[in-house]
Amino acid sequence: MQENGLARREFGVALAGVVVGSALGAGRARAAGAPSAGSLTDVAGLKVGHLTDTRRPTGCTVILTEEGAVCGVDVRGGAPGTRETDLLAPVSTVQQVHAVVLSGGSAFGLDTATGVVRYLEERGIGFPVGPARVPIVPAAILFDLGLGDWTIRPDAGAGYAAARAAGSGPVVEGNVGAGAGATVGKLLGPARAMKAGLGSASIRLPNGVVVAALAAVNAVGDVVDPSTGRLVAGARSADGRSLEGTMRALLEGRVSGLPDSRGENTTLGVVATSAVLTKVEATKVAQMAQDGLARTLNPVHTPLDGDTVFALSTGKSGLGLGPAVIGPLAAEAMARAILRAVWAARGLPGLPAAVDLQ
Repeated sequence: MQENGLARREFGVALAGVVVGSALGAGRARAAGAPSAGSLTDVAGLKVGHLTDTRRPTGCTVILTEEGAVCGVDVRGGAPGTRETDLLAPVSTVQQVHAVVLSGGSAFGLDTATGVVRYLEERGIGFPVGPARVPIVPAAILFDLGLGDWTIRPDAGAGYAAARAAGSGPVVEGNVGAGAGATVGKLLGPARAMKAGLGSASIRLPNGVVVAALAAVNAVGDVVDPSTGRLVAGARSADGRSLEGTMRALLEGRVSGLPDSRGENTTLGVVATSAVLTKVEATKVAQMAQDGLARTLNPVHTPLDGDTVFALSTGKSGLGLGPAVIGPLAAEAMARAILRAVWAARGLPGLPAAVDLQ
């Protein structure tokens, strides 16, 4: 922990109460009913690291693409919090990014990207501009300030530590990183919500191309298993012992206004592939990957969510399959990652997880 302690002190923040985790197999959550489907790091060239703050449920997750990766983004939610997403537009000059950051802490959490930029700068990684190399680090945040002391939130030091801890092994899932304070099922109010978290999944084609996803699930809506149509997690009944069904409440006219937790939402995702994609194609894949949210979250893309999906292409396979192939696979991987996030989560006082209601 010494290196990470130095990183935190460099930014003037105490390390006490945080857990810095790389993408190590140890601690990878497994739960009955959860598909075990690989992780984002199955795409060669990617590393994932978490910082989880145990003083309250919050944290950040860093996806490193140190050799550079083509990146697109799609923002569907009505309340997003993002950084550098304009730069990802197909008409913008920069063609590759060097990391993507997902964080809790609402707008405060965008500061985590500053720490990742610092980490990359120290290693000479970035977009060449004259004598300098400028790291390109898009980021998106979710709102988790309602759990515990809201003044504790991820900062630049957290981003630096998560980047330093990043590794290429299987991604640790559950109540970690950007998913540490994630919850779902809040349209009927926070007292009836459930705990969610962070999950990952991958798909490997016979030709060796990999398509993978990672999701931090903090939706206002419920989580549905698309293979069965069964509710997995979401708004609970008044006694808290079963699932109410947000859509049923909407259809029956029992939701008349915004819940108290109107800002405590947003599902963040990253899809990645070893296939070769242009920036235009990566943008289209990000759009298509949002279908994974639509299959598993209901309702989704509401004015209360900031749902954002990034798409990365490392091109390591050398094969250009295009969005017609990669897009549907990205949506499928995203749906699996969202289910993983919910099944791998563990409950907190007053916030049971899916495994608690089985």
